Amino acid sequence: MSTLNIPMLIRKVDLLTLRLFLAAIEEKQIGRAAARENIAPSAATKRIQDLEDMVGEKLLERRPTGVAPTAVGQLLATHARRIFDHLEEFRRELDDVSEGVRGRVRLASSKGILIRHLAREIGIFTANFPLVEIEIHEDINPNVHAALLAGDADLAFLVATPDLVSDAIEAIPYRKDRLVAVYPLGHPFSTKTSVSLADLLDAQLVTIPSGTTLMTRLHEAARRVGRSVQTRLSVASVEAAQSLVRAGLGVTIQPDFMLSSDDLETLGTVPIAEDWAQREIEIGVLKDRPLASAANLLIRQLTR
Repeated sequence: MSTLNIPMLIRKVDLLTLRLFLAAIEEKQIGRAAARENIAPSAATKRIQDLEDMVGEKLLERRPTGVAPTAVGQLLATHARRIFDHLEEFRRELDDVSEGVRGRVRLASSKGILIRHLAREIGIFTANFPLVEIEIHEDINPNVHAALLAGDADLAFLVATPDLVSDAIEAIPYRKDRLVAVYPLGHPFSTKTSVSLADLLDAQLVTIPSGTTLMTRLHEAARRVGRSVQTRLSVASVEAAQSLVRAGLGVTIQPDFMLSSDDLETLGTVPIAEDWAQREIEIGVLKDRPLASAANLLIRQLTR
Protein backbone atom coordinates (compact mmCIF):
# COMPACT_ATOMS: atom_id res chain seq x y z
CA MET A 1 0.00 0.00 0.00
CA SER A 2 1.28 3.48 -0.87
CA THR A 3 2.48 5.69 1.98
CA LEU A 4 2.11 8.85 -0.09
CA ASN A 5 1.01 11.79 2.07
CA ILE A 6 -1.12 13.86 -0.33
CA PRO A 7 -1.69 16.88 1.98
CA MET A 8 2.06 17.15 2.61
CA LEU A 9 2.80 16.83 -1.10
CA ILE A 10 0.33 19.62 -1.90
CA ARG A 11 1.84 21.89 0.76
CA LYS A 12 5.47 21.33 -0.14
CA VAL A 13 5.82 20.50 -3.82
CA ASP A 14 6.10 23.43 -6.25
CA LEU A 15 5.69 23.75 -9.99
CA LEU A 16 9.40 24.41 -10.56
CA THR A 17 10.29 21.09 -8.94
CA LEU A 18 7.74 19.26 -11.09
CA ARG A 19 9.00 20.97 -14.22
CA LEU A 20 12.59 20.15 -13.25
CA PHE A 21 11.60 16.52 -12.71
CA LEU A 22 10.02 16.36 -16.19
CA ALA A 23 13.09 18.05 -17.70
CA ALA A 24 15.35 15.43 -16.08
CA ILE A 25 13.32 12.66 -17.73
CA GLU A 26 13.39 14.40 -21.12
CA GLU A 27 17.08 15.37 -20.97
CA LYS A 28 18.09 12.08 -19.29
CA GLN A 29 20.46 14.04 -17.06
CA ILE A 30 19.82 16.19 -13.99
CA GLY A 31 22.64 18.56 -14.96
CA ARG A 32 21.15 19.34 -18.37
CA ALA A 33 17.69 19.67 -16.77
CA ALA A 34 19.15 22.16 -14.28
CA ALA A 35 20.68 24.23 -17.09
CA ARG A 36 17.37 24.17 -18.98
CA GLU A 37 15.50 25.48 -15.95
CA ASN A 38 18.28 27.94 -15.01
CA ILE A 39 19.05 26.41 -11.62
CA ALA A 40 22.28 25.11 -10.08
CA PRO A 41 22.84 21.34 -10.54
CA SER A 42 23.24 20.81 -6.80
CA ALA A 43 19.94 22.61 -6.14
CA ALA A 44 18.25 20.55 -8.84
CA THR A 45 19.50 17.30 -7.31
CA LYS A 46 18.28 18.40 -3.87
CA ARG A 47 14.83 19.28 -5.20
CA ILE A 48 14.40 15.89 -6.88
CA GLN A 49 15.62 14.07 -3.77
CA ASP A 50 13.12 16.03 -1.67
CA LEU A 51 10.38 15.11 -4.15
CA GLU A 52 11.29 11.42 -3.81
CA ASP A 53 11.14 11.76 -0.02
CA MET A 54 7.67 13.30 -0.22
CA VAL A 55 6.38 10.58 -2.56
CA GLY A 56 8.09 7.86 -0.54
CA GLU A 57 9.42 6.12 -3.66
CA LYS A 58 12.38 6.36 -5.99
CA LEU A 59 11.37 8.42 -9.04
CA LEU A 60 14.56 8.32 -11.08
CA GLU A 61 16.93 5.43 -11.60
CA ARG A 62 20.55 6.67 -11.64
CA ARG A 63 22.66 5.08 -14.36
CA PRO A 64 26.21 5.72 -15.65
CA THR A 65 24.71 7.27 -18.78
CA GLY A 66 22.15 9.42 -16.97
CA VAL A 67 18.74 8.99 -15.36
CA ALA A 68 15.54 7.19 -16.34
CA PRO A 69 12.13 7.22 -14.64
CA THR A 70 11.11 4.31 -12.45
CA ALA A 71 7.55 2.97 -12.77
CA VAL A 72 6.43 5.39 -10.03
CA GLY A 73 8.37 8.19 -11.70
CA GLN A 74 6.62 7.52 -14.98
CA LEU A 75 3.27 7.66 -13.22
CA LEU A 76 4.13 10.96 -11.55
CA ALA A 77 5.36 12.35 -14.87
CA THR A 78 2.02 11.56 -16.50
CA HIS A 79 0.10 13.45 -13.83
CA ALA A 80 2.60 16.32 -13.78
CA ARG A 81 2.19 16.80 -17.53
CA ARG A 82 -1.58 16.96 -17.04
CA ILE A 83 -1.10 19.70 -14.46
CA PHE A 84 0.94 21.78 -16.92
CA ASP A 85 -1.56 21.08 -19.72
CA HIS A 86 -4.38 22.37 -17.51
CA LEU A 87 -2.35 25.46 -16.62
CA GLU A 88 -1.74 26.15 -20.30
CA GLU A 89 -5.45 25.75 -21.01
CA PHE A 90 -6.17 28.18 -18.17
CA ARG A 91 -3.69 30.67 -19.64
CA ARG A 92 -5.35 30.51 -23.07
CA GLU A 93 -8.83 30.93 -21.62
CA LEU A 94 -7.65 33.79 -19.40
CA ASP A 95 -6.29 35.54 -22.49
CA ASP A 96 -9.61 35.00 -24.23
CA VAL A 97 -11.61 36.38 -21.31
CA SER A 98 -9.39 39.45 -20.91
CA GLU A 99 -9.46 40.17 -24.65
CA GLY A 100 -13.11 39.20 -25.17
CA VAL A 101 -13.92 35.59 -26.07
CA ARG A 102 -14.58 35.19 -29.77
CA GLY A 103 -15.45 32.31 -32.04
CA ARG A 104 -18.32 30.06 -32.98
CA VAL A 105 -19.85 27.09 -31.17
CA ARG A 106 -21.96 24.64 -33.19
CA LEU A 107 -24.64 22.86 -31.18
CA ALA A 108 -26.77 19.91 -32.24
CA SER A 109 -29.81 19.12 -30.12
CA SER A 110 -33.30 17.70 -30.20
CA LYS A 111 -36.14 20.21 -30.09
CA GLY A 112 -37.26 19.08 -26.62
CA ILE A 113 -33.85 19.59 -25.01
CA LEU A 114 -33.45 22.91 -26.79
CA ILE A 115 -36.80 24.27 -25.60
CA ARG A 116 -36.60 23.01 -22.04
CA HIS A 117 -32.94 23.42 -21.11
CA LEU A 118 -30.77 25.15 -23.66
CA ALA A 119 -32.66 28.25 -24.78
CA ARG A 120 -32.32 30.07 -21.46
CA GLU A 121 -28.73 28.91 -20.97
CA ILE A 122 -27.71 30.11 -24.43
CA GLY A 123 -29.30 33.49 -23.67
CA ILE A 124 -27.20 33.81 -20.50
CA PHE A 125 -24.04 32.71 -22.31
CA THR A 126 -24.41 35.15 -25.21
CA ALA A 127 -25.08 37.97 -22.76
CA ASN A 128 -21.77 37.16 -21.03
CA PHE A 129 -19.85 36.51 -24.27
CA PRO A 130 -21.47 38.63 -26.99
CA LEU A 131 -18.61 38.04 -29.46
CA VAL A 132 -19.28 34.27 -29.60
CA GLU A 133 -21.59 33.08 -32.36
CA ILE A 134 -23.87 30.16 -31.44
CA GLU A 135 -25.04 27.97 -34.31
CA ILE A 136 -27.87 25.52 -33.51
CA HIS A 137 -28.84 22.45 -35.51
CA GLU A 138 -32.11 20.84 -34.41
CA ASP A 139 -32.83 17.18 -35.22
CA ILE A 140 -33.84 13.84 -33.72
CA ASN A 141 -31.49 12.05 -31.33
CA PRO A 142 -29.78 9.64 -33.82
CA ASN A 143 -29.12 12.48 -36.28
CA VAL A 144 -27.69 14.65 -33.50
CA HIS A 145 -25.30 11.80 -32.67
CA ALA A 146 -24.37 11.43 -36.34
CA ALA A 147 -23.73 15.18 -36.70
CA LEU A 148 -21.22 15.06 -33.85
CA LEU A 149 -19.38 12.03 -35.31
CA ALA A 150 -19.28 13.71 -38.73
CA GLY A 151 -17.69 16.84 -37.26
CA ASP A 152 -20.70 18.99 -38.07
CA ALA A 153 -21.24 19.90 -34.39
CA ASP A 154 -18.89 20.82 -31.55
CA LEU A 155 -21.37 19.82 -28.83
CA ALA A 156 -24.25 17.36 -29.11
CA PHE A 157 -27.10 17.23 -26.61
CA LEU A 158 -28.32 13.64 -26.50
CA VAL A 159 -30.75 11.44 -24.65
CA ALA A 160 -28.53 8.56 -23.51
CA THR A 161 -29.41 5.29 -25.25
CA PRO A 162 -27.40 2.04 -25.51
CA ASP A 163 -27.41 2.12 -29.31
CA LEU A 164 -25.69 5.52 -29.43
CA VAL A 165 -22.62 4.67 -27.33
CA SER A 166 -19.37 5.34 -29.23
CA ASP A 167 -15.70 5.06 -28.25
CA ALA A 168 -15.12 8.30 -30.17
CA ILE A 169 -17.46 10.34 -27.95
CA GLU A 170 -17.04 11.52 -24.37
CA ALA A 171 -20.41 11.83 -22.64
CA ILE A 172 -20.74 14.56 -20.01
CA PRO A 173 -23.77 14.26 -17.67
CA TYR A 174 -26.12 17.24 -18.14
CA ARG A 175 -29.74 16.78 -17.02
CA LYS A 176 -32.40 14.19 -16.21
CA ASP A 177 -36.03 14.04 -17.22
CA ARG A 178 -38.89 11.55 -17.20
CA LEU A 179 -41.70 10.60 -19.54
CA VAL A 180 -45.32 11.09 -18.56
CA ALA A 181 -48.65 10.06 -20.04
CA VAL A 182 -50.69 13.05 -21.24
CA TYR A 183 -54.46 12.60 -21.27
CA PRO A 184 -57.60 14.70 -21.81
CA LEU A 185 -59.43 15.95 -18.74
CA GLY A 186 -61.92 13.37 -17.48
CA HIS A 187 -59.92 10.40 -18.82
CA PRO A 188 -59.69 7.28 -16.57
CA PHE A 189 -55.97 8.03 -16.10
CA SER A 190 -57.02 11.00 -13.95
CA THR A 191 -57.71 8.60 -11.05
CA LYS A 192 -54.22 7.07 -11.16
CA THR A 193 -51.06 8.21 -9.38
CA SER A 194 -48.90 6.44 -11.99
CA VAL A 195 -49.41 4.26 -15.07
CA SER A 196 -47.65 1.13 -16.29
CA LEU A 197 -46.56 0.02 -19.74
CA ALA A 198 -49.61 -2.23 -19.92
CA ASP A 199 -51.87 0.77 -19.19
CA LEU A 200 -50.30 2.69 -22.06
CA LEU A 201 -50.49 -0.18 -24.54
CA ASP A 202 -54.17 -0.68 -23.72
CA ALA A 203 -54.93 3.03 -24.30
CA GLN A 204 -55.64 4.74 -27.61
CA LEU A 205 -52.26 6.22 -28.34
CA VAL A 206 -51.45 9.38 -30.26
CA THR A 207 -47.81 8.98 -31.29
CA ILE A 208 -45.02 10.97 -32.90
CA PRO A 209 -42.60 9.61 -35.57
CA SER A 210 -41.04 6.22 -34.83
CA GLY A 211 -37.47 7.46 -35.35
CA THR A 212 -37.58 9.60 -32.22
CA THR A 213 -35.88 8.41 -29.04
CA LEU A 214 -39.18 8.51 -27.16
CA MET A 215 -40.96 6.16 -29.56
CA THR A 216 -37.91 3.89 -29.81
CA ARG A 217 -38.00 3.45 -26.03
CA LEU A 218 -41.72 2.69 -26.08
CA HIS A 219 -41.43 0.11 -28.88
CA GLU A 220 -38.45 -1.60 -27.21
CA ALA A 221 -40.29 -1.77 -23.87
CA ALA A 222 -43.33 -3.29 -25.60
CA ARG A 223 -41.20 -5.89 -27.41
CA ARG A 224 -39.60 -6.97 -24.13
CA VAL A 225 -43.03 -8.00 -22.81
CA GLY A 226 -44.15 -9.57 -26.09
CA ARG A 227 -46.51 -6.80 -27.15
CA SER A 228 -46.63 -4.15 -29.85
CA VAL A 229 -47.61 -0.49 -29.90
CA GLN A 230 -51.02 0.10 -31.45
CA THR A 231 -51.27 3.67 -32.73
CA ARG A 232 -54.61 5.36 -33.17
CA LEU A 233 -53.19 8.55 -34.67
CA SER A 234 -49.64 9.56 -35.60
CA VAL A 235 -48.47 13.15 -35.98
CA ALA A 236 -45.19 14.93 -36.64
CA SER A 237 -44.73 16.89 -33.41
CA VAL A 238 -45.46 16.84 -29.68
CA GLU A 239 -47.48 20.04 -30.10
CA ALA A 240 -49.78 18.35 -32.64
CA ALA A 241 -50.10 15.33 -30.34
CA GLN A 242 -51.16 17.61 -27.48
CA SER A 243 -53.83 19.18 -29.67
CA LEU A 244 -55.34 15.79 -30.56
CA VAL A 245 -55.26 14.66 -26.93
CA ARG A 246 -56.95 17.93 -25.90
CA ALA A 247 -59.71 17.11 -28.40
CA GLY A 248 -60.28 13.78 -26.64
CA LEU A 249 -58.75 11.60 -29.37
CA GLY A 250 -56.42 9.57 -27.18
CA VAL A 251 -53.38 9.59 -24.90
CA THR A 252 -49.81 10.56 -25.75
CA ILE A 253 -46.39 10.23 -24.11
CA GLN A 254 -44.07 13.20 -23.65
CA PRO A 255 -41.23 14.43 -21.44
CA ASP A 256 -42.70 16.12 -18.39
CA PHE A 257 -41.09 19.46 -19.24
CA MET A 258 -42.89 19.74 -22.58
CA LEU A 259 -46.11 20.95 -20.95
CA SER A 260 -46.51 24.54 -19.79
CA SER A 261 -48.76 25.75 -16.98
CA ASP A 262 -51.26 26.82 -19.65
CA ASP A 263 -51.24 23.29 -21.14
CA LEU A 264 -52.00 21.81 -17.73
CA GLU A 265 -55.24 23.78 -17.54
CA THR A 266 -56.66 21.63 -20.36
CA LEU A 267 -54.58 18.44 -20.11
CA GLY A 268 -53.69 15.98 -17.37
CA THR A 269 -50.40 14.16 -16.81
CA VAL A 270 -49.45 11.09 -14.82
CA PRO A 271 -45.95 9.60 -14.28
CA ILE A 272 -45.00 6.41 -16.09
CA ALA A 273 -43.75 3.99 -13.42
CA GLU A 274 -41.21 2.24 -15.66
CA ASP A 275 -37.40 2.37 -15.79
CA TRP A 276 -37.44 3.10 -19.52
CA ALA A 277 -39.37 6.32 -18.81
CA GLN A 278 -36.43 7.82 -16.86
CA ARG A 279 -34.00 9.56 -19.21
CA GLU A 280 -30.44 10.87 -18.92
CA ILE A 281 -29.44 13.83 -21.08
CA GLU A 282 -25.74 14.13 -21.93
CA ILE A 283 -23.43 16.57 -23.67
CA GLY A 284 -21.40 14.69 -26.27
CA VAL A 285 -17.96 15.85 -27.45
CA LEU A 286 -15.43 14.12 -29.69
CA LYS A 287 -12.51 12.74 -27.68
CA ASP A 288 -9.84 13.43 -30.30
CA ARG A 289 -10.88 17.01 -31.10
CA PRO A 290 -9.75 19.79 -28.74
CA LEU A 291 -12.54 22.25 -28.05
CA ALA A 292 -12.20 25.99 -28.52
CA SER A 293 -12.24 28.16 -25.42
CA ALA A 294 -15.79 29.32 -26.14
CA ALA A 295 -17.10 25.74 -26.23
CA ASN A 296 -15.31 24.88 -22.98
CA LEU A 297 -16.78 27.96 -21.29
CA LEU A 298 -20.28 26.97 -22.44
CA ILE A 299 -19.85 23.43 -21.08
CA ARG A 300 -18.72 24.84 -17.72
CA GLN A 301 -21.79 27.05 -17.54
CA LEU A 302 -24.12 24.18 -18.44
CA THR A 303 -22.65 21.72 -15.93
CA ARG A 304 -21.81 23.90 -12.95
